[in-house]
Amino acid sequence: MTAPQENASVANAPQAVSERDRVIVFDTTMRDGEQSPGASMSLEEKLELSKILEDMGVDVIEAGFPIASNGDFEAVRRVAEIVSESTVCGLARAGIGDIDRCAEAIRPARRGRIHTFLSTSPQHRDHILRMSQEDVLNAITGSVGHARNLCGDVEWSAQDATRTERDFLRRCVEAAIKAGAGTINIPDTVGYTYPSEYGEIFRDLIENVPGADTVIFSTHCHNDLGLAVANSLSGVQSGARQVEVAINGIGERAGNAALEEVVMALRVRQDRLPFPTRIRTEHITRASRYVSAITGFPVQFNKAIVGKNAFAHESGIHQDGMLKNASTYEIMRPEDVGQGASNLVMGKHSGRHAFREKLKALGYDLGQNALNEAFGRFKDLADKKKHVFDDDIVALVDDALARGADRIQVKTLRVIAGTEGPQEAHLTVTVDGVEKSATATGDGPVDAVFNAIHQVAPHAATLRLFQVHAVTEGTDAQAQVSVRLEEDGRIATGQAADTDTLTASAMAYVNALNNLSARKEKSAPAPMTASGF
Repeated sequence: MTAPQENASVANAPQAVSERDRVIVFDTTMRDGEQSPGASMSLEEKLELSKILEDMGVDVIEAGFPIASNGDFEAVRRVAEIVSESTVCGLARAGIGDIDRCAEAIRPARRGRIHTFLSTSPQHRDHILRMSQEDVLNAITGSVGHARNLCGDVEWSAQDATRTERDFLRRCVEAAIKAGAGTINIPDTVGYTYPSEYGEIFRDLIENVPGADTVIFSTHCHNDLGLAVANSLSGVQSGARQVEVAINGIGERAGNAALEEVVMALRVRQDRLPFPTRIRTEHITRASRYVSAITGFPVQFNKAIVGKNAFAHESGIHQDGMLKNASTYEIMRPEDVGQGASNLVMGKHSGRHAFREKLKALGYDLGQNALNEAFGRFKDLADKKKHVFDDDIVALVDDALARGADRIQVKTLRVIAGTEGPQEAHLTVTVDGVEKSATATGDGPVDAVFNAIHQVAPHAATLRLFQVHAVTEGTDAQAQVSVRLEEDGRIATGQAADTDTLTASAMAYVNALNNLSARKEKSAPAPMTASGF
């Protein structure tokens, strides 16, 4: 019998299957994922993420909901301009205005898609749409037909499909196919279904709807019952050839099916799921870390595939097995998902070449200037810490990438704290290169630091999240701080890492202020939001 480890190592080799069996990966991190409260992304972040997704081999990138706001429209348009290999998709409700706006946004794309949807379940028909079944069928025909006249690639989704009467769902799918949809999405909008039931829905539609053999069926599963990935795989087994997923599983409520979990399940278990994808899996961890950094949503340590502990072994029995043969306790290799093949400890005597190779192993490919800056910060950190672990380096580089060319930057910070208050912070920052200083007190050292920042950079934002966690173990561990600010309905997140928790707190708060300022300048308030299907 072939060991699982050996299976995994060849899983991305060319497969003896037809193109019809290939699974199209449709990423909705920038659309459904961004609808997670607090996960809003800036234009620059979306552009960078689109490059990461394209490099990873994602087939379809759903870049936003163009009618929702000028900012969303601009994001979809700009992504359409820079992406050349992946299909760029925009979301639209069944209205003519939505569809026209979407068509305009994706017009620059080399490959564009209009994704239009309409609710079909009795719960949504009666309480949201207030439409009869015939009204819904007419709206599907009209909206899909209009979209097809504007774009050769149209996807139609039956919102809340899994709670829709089966006979009516067949009629809806048939109407969409006749109107010109090339992809039919059957979303589990509220995470209600379970694997065998979801698979049966696909089998029923494929076997009984006229024209079903001419289109691609798609899954879109939410995780309210923790079944999103299992349901997606069941859909694939039953004939779906597109999966709609999000990095780290982010999305409405409990989130979407996680891209990394679906893709690696298909790769590792090809004995039962012989359906290849085009995903270059070594890019997965980098994508996961980037999405976590820009949203401020940490990845739980035991998260499958991309969690810090996904390839960690503490049990003596497990360690013994790993030393003898890695396949005893690992069904995939960490390097297959960009986690790095080893945990080589770096220190102050490590050279630039070793540092560059370590970054490559961790999934980073920095330009010379960025490399020089990161190496300098690594040396400073190595002087403070006895051991510098992989997670320290990841935090260090992500912190530098997140802060970039911020207008406001922390220069010096001194804090007086202890049992005798009030605590006091002395802060100096640069604002567009000009130094500004302030001294402030507060109810605790962090409050004092944030009050000092408010003095040098006045603002009306409200602090919605302040989160600290240690990057590694030990009293000399770096603190990674996430800060989320909200002002006039706009939300921005900042992150920073430092061995000094208060310094990291100040830098994260300032980073969030910079992101909030950029967001106010470049986007208009969103008058509406899309459904998460």
